[in-house]
Amino acid sequence: MNVKRILSQVAMSAALLWTGAANAALYQFTVTGDYAAKWTLDSSVAPDLSEDGGGFVYYDVEGFPDALLSVADITFFSAANGGGLVIEDFYLGYQLLATDGPQLYTGAEDSPVFKVGNFALTQFGGAGRYTLNVTNLSAVPEPETYAAMLAGLGLMGVVLRRRRRS
Repeated sequence: MNVKRILSQVAMSAALLWTGAANAALYQFTVTGDYAAKWTLDSSVAPDLSEDGGGFVYYDVEGFPDALLSVADITFFSAANGGGLVIEDFYLGYQLLATDGPQLYTGAEDSPVFKVGNFALTQFGGAGRYTLNVTNLSAVPEPETYAAMLAGLGLMGVVLRRRRRS
C-alpha cells in the first residue's frame, strides 16, 4: 500500500513540475493621437539590443505601412532615460515617432515584461500628444496548460478510485 501511495505522489509531483509557468505572451501595441500605428511583439523573443538600466530595441517589427519596407525598429526606454519609445524607419534613416512617457515594461532589459494598459506619451522635444494602448493577446491559457490540468485531474481520479477500493 505504501508503494502505491509513494508512486501516486511522485506522479502528481511530476505533473505539477511539468506545468511550469508559461512566460510567452503576445502583446498588441496601438498608438493613437498625432501619429497612429499598430504592431505586435512576442515577449518570448529577446530584444535585439539591450542596455542594463537604459532600454532595449526590437529590429524590423512589422506593421508600419509608412516605413520603407513596412518594418520599423522600436526602442523602449527606461524611466531613467525618460521612458516612452522611439519608432524608426532604419532603412530611410527617419524617425516616425519619438516620445517621452512612463517606462512601458518591468524586469530586466534583456527579458522585459510589457505593462498592459493605456499610457499617455508626449512628443520628444515637441507638442505632439499620443496614447499607447498595450494589450496582452495571450491572456487565454496555452494548450500545454490544459493538457497539464487534464493530466492532474486524471491522476487525482486514479488516486481516489484506488482509495475507494482499499
